[in-house]
Amino acid sequence: MKMMRIDVISGVPDLLVSPLNTSIIKRAQDKGKAEIYVHNLRDYAFNKHKQIDDKPFGGGAGMVLKPEPFFECIEKLLKERAYDKIIFASPAGKLFDQKIANELSLSKNLIFVAGHYKDIDDRVRKRFATDEYSIGNFIVTGGELPALMMIDAIIRLIPGVLNDSESALNDSFQDGEKIGAPNYTRPAEYQGMKVPEVLLSGNDKEIKKWKDEQSEILTNRWKDFNK
Repeated sequence: MKMMRIDVISGVPDLLVSPLNTSIIKRAQDKGKAEIYVHNLRDYAFNKHKQIDDKPFGGGAGMVLKPEPFFECIEKLLKERAYDKIIFASPAGKLFDQKIANELSLSKNLIFVAGHYKDIDDRVRKRFATDEYSIGNFIVTGGELPALMMIDAIIRLIPGVLNDSESALNDSFQDGEKIGAPNYTRPAEYQGMKVPEVLLSGNDKEIKKWKDEQSEILTNRWKDFNK
């Protein structure tokens, strides 16, 4: 599989630099499985003050990110290569889930647009957005954190990023709406709390049965929480 390219556009790129160069995302880049470019919106601002936001027409609180820098950046990228998706983090978007992450992990080139402050001028969304995703029914300061969460969920699914013992195929939600069983490691007893005996038995059949049962318990609890 050819290396995946991800471009992230943000007015506050410092929020992205450390997470994109740590842990599994860094490993993916070091292995040549993905390349990630962060674009500072201010580099595409028109005036000498590098202004990227302004007051909203019609009044209201907060500042709105201006359309010009986004148009300049996205149009430049589109001239350089074709993109499978241009993704906006948005409270009005479809709820991002594991199925979507699986589908996007097969992409070649992706753009993530991260808003900040009050909003992005809606002309940017209307012109460029192919997909809009929400990470839940709550609001954060900007689209950077949702973009990072989606990127992490996508990149770890690229073949070869995780080793066999970390296989993403064993993750919760990979088998529909199903939570994985709880996990334990050494020591076998700590502060009076013991690891379930079946996990120490070496009996693969019984271990699988226990994991299936525990998975069902956790899945039902998750469904109760989310009714």
